[in-house]
Amino acid sequence: MRAPDGALAPGLGPAIWADDLSDFLRRAERGLVREPPGPGDPTCNPRGDHDLDPDGIAVAPRQPHRPAAVLVPILPVPGGLAVVLTQRAAHLRDHSGQIAFPGGKMDPGDPSPVATALREAEEEIGLSPAAVRPLGYLDPYLSATGFLVTPVVGLVEPNPRLTINPDEVADVFEVPLGHLMDPGRHLIKTRSWQGRMRIYYAIPFGDRLIWGLTAGIVHNLYERLFR
Repeated sequence: MRAPDGALAPGLGPAIWADDLSDFLRRAERGLVREPPGPGDPTCNPRGDHDLDPDGIAVAPRQPHRPAAVLVPILPVPGGLAVVLTQRAAHLRDHSGQIAFPGGKMDPGDPSPVATALREAEEEIGLSPAAVRPLGYLDPYLSATGFLVTPVVGLVEPNPRLTINPDEVADVFEVPLGHLMDPGRHLIKTRSWQGRMRIYYAIPFGDRLIWGLTAGIVHNLYERLFR
């Protein structure tokens, strides 16, 4: 997996610390949540794109929310750290073609969000659960389509063997953690969606655009670790 040319140099600010594994682990120990959100917690006041509405009139998707989990895979690479992301297959019903973390809906048999995130990562990109060390949780994030997503941050062993499942994933790639942790790259965009104006985070990376739920989770990682 290779990053696009010209996208490796981190910007200013927290990005200058994001390439040091020991420092990252210290920040993760301090900033991540150790236990998954309780049954009443995440639906009480989850994060979401509706938080960005400057007028405070945006309405979060109504309950019942569909529980889901994603893996935020932190990968040691030569010269620093990277985050593994996917591009979803174009034929999928939800979020087709978008940049995403490995993950999906929680199955009734999944004992925890970690189990969901690891199972989905193995199904989507062939990442072995044994190659991932879960570090903790970010804030639950409510997608515009009503999924209540629990992000699980995990440290991946170097040089993992990955195999794309073409039924779910079109591509898998790495983004330098320093690029994602530069708050100057966290843009706020607007677009018309289902008859209303939607406000969301967007992070350019080469010829790709990380936006919506994925960019919102990246911003929360920045908030938890570097702000």
